[in-house]
Amino acid sequence: VTAAERTGDSKLNICMDAKHHKKEPGPEGQLYGQCVLWKDNACCTANTSMEAHQDQSYLYNFNWDHCGVMPDKCKRHFIQDTCLYECSPNLGPWIDQADNSWRKERIRDVPLCREDCEQWWEDCQEAVTCKVNWHQGWNWSTG
Repeated sequence: VTAAERTGDSKLNICMDAKHHKKEPGPEGQLYGQCVLWKDNACCTANTSMEAHQDQSYLYNFNWDHCGVMPDKCKRHFIQDTCLYECSPNLGPWIDQADNSWRKERIRDVPLCREDCEQWWEDCQEAVTCKVNWHQGWNWSTG
């Protein structure tokens, strides 16, 4: 049974079927930095939480500074988003099927508080990217 097929309360306290997620949520006392919020019940490991904070992380072979240095005040929002994605055991209502080689499930349409959205915009409005859509169209041939 995939997470997307679960119903009711069983959509909580589960880990999605993706590259770095544990099979089942559980305590991870050594979570790092912004991921520490999930230490009592996490879908991520301590190592994944460390990697979520790296500018060049093995998690996605992605560099936050791909088009110039991303300001720390902006980067913290992306790190928090990564910690939520990797560590939270309560994303079941938003788990959707993914059709790619490195994960069978992903999250979609997760709500964001207005205040968080506005702060993210405020902290990142001076940052730049050279990519319209971070989810597709990357040339990975050079690593």
